[in-house]
Amino acid sequence: MKRIGFIGVYDKTDMILYLAKILTIMGKKVILVDSTINQKAKYIVPTIDPTISYITSFEDIDVAVGFKNFEEIRKYVGTEKDLPYDIALIDADVPERIQEFALETADKNYFVTSFDIYSLKKGVELLNNLKDKINLTKVYFAKEVLKEEDDYLNFLSSEANVEWDEERIYYPLENGDFSVITENQRVEKIKFRKLSAQYKDCLDIMAQEILGDKNDSNVRKAIKIIEKGA
Repeated sequence: MKRIGFIGVYDKTDMILYLAKILTIMGKKVILVDSTINQKAKYIVPTIDPTISYITSFEDIDVAVGFKNFEEIRKYVGTEKDLPYDIALIDADVPERIQEFALETADKNYFVTSFDIYSLKKGVELLNNLKDKINLTKVYFAKEVLKEEDDYLNFLSSEANVEWDEERIYYPLENGDFSVITENQRVEKIKFRKLSAQYKDCLDIMAQEILGDKNDSNVRKAIKIIEKGA
């Protein structure tokens, strides 16, 4: 099972759900683990009877909420063997969850942030409290990123036990995308048709990386299928 970490205090839930949807369309069995403090998935992913910790299915994605590590998830599903998933997407915003899900040895880790001061400094505080060295790819939510802003993050995190990838991924902060995401939450569906081309391009890039499949046409086909279902 591939493990992919999404680290930082910025709101990542919808982006991870959209990535998971692409992966399931491509035939992968996916679990999204929301191990964050606020557990946003509990509120935007429909479930009949939420408890302290549970797994629910949404758009062919299994969503796990309230678990501290994979051992608790194994106990919940009643197995001592490997979990029956191809890919686990783990959303984490505290050092304890990063450690307990062993994200320092994950197949891929993303640090997700915008440049608002809270997200940036709180995210760096998280990085500064990591004990084990971790490799991270920067994912920025911003209309545009100045070199000075990227340098500022590098400066703030200079003492953190982090190795940054050269690659950076930029999601646009488009009002239209926010409106689509909000509407998707309201109707409890994942729809892509009205998302901006830039937003879908970023999902495309990340899905390719997660799959280790540099054939862009495969991911694009999955995105087109989701668009047609909207």
